[in-house]
Amino acid sequence: MGGSALRPAERDRTSSANEDTRRQYVNFVFYKIDPSWRRLNAKQREASKRDFCRAVESYANRLMVLPYSTMGLRSDCDFMLWRIGYDLELMQQMSAEMLATGVGRYLTTPYSFLSMTKRSIYTREHVHEGQFDTRAQIVPGQHRYLFVYPFVKTRPWYLLPLEERQKIMNEHIRIGHKYPSVKLNTTYSFGLDDQEFVVAFETDKPADFLDLVMELRESQSSLYTLRDTPIFSCIHRTLDEVLNLLGG
Repeated sequence: MGGSALRPAERDRTSSANEDTRRQYVNFVFYKIDPSWRRLNAKQREASKRDFCRAVESYANRLMVLPYSTMGLRSDCDFMLWRIGYDLELMQQMSAEMLATGVGRYLTTPYSFLSMTKRSIYTREHVHEGQFDTRAQIVPGQHRYLFVYPFVKTRPWYLLPLEERQKIMNEHIRIGHKYPSVKLNTTYSFGLDDQEFVVAFETDKPADFLDLVMELRESQSSLYTLRDTPIFSCIHRTLDEVLNLLGG
């Protein structure tokens, strides 16, 4: 079972994200395997995994697809695919093909978050390499761990004058800059999904992310957080590794 679908398409690597102003669709889709799949014999499980990998790999040149395992880290999902592209219908088609495979017939989708990239109005003067990504495009998958969750602010936040919101966000950003090992990817869901944002923190040092979140709880911006759960701790692996961890 190959891993070619696990890396961003070459066309996205060769063109500069700063030059390409197209906005991306971003989808974090979480899957749970039915325990009955583990009771299949070894030959059936291996065939079903190959079937699933082929379906994913067939989209390698059209979508970025990054697999993450949540096995043993949450009880309600086993793995996640982070998908990024320019065609929403293509993501839907890919989902249908994956669920029609041997593994797919045993999967449920407890969570799926849809968003888009968009330039932040608060961080135009605060672009630090490797930490805050405020461009129209994101380049993910450069770190071992990913922490992702949907995010909703209170309505009073949007009624504050822009100058006041900028002042509050400056504190938020200043705290974030204290943890350069943590890269934040913020995408926008207004009108597309239930949440307003999906935030995805990449790092090789989970302890730094924990300390960052603790410190952000003491910032003024936290007063305007309505919801920031569920939180998913994910480990970046090859698709082969993700499937093997399912118990087959």
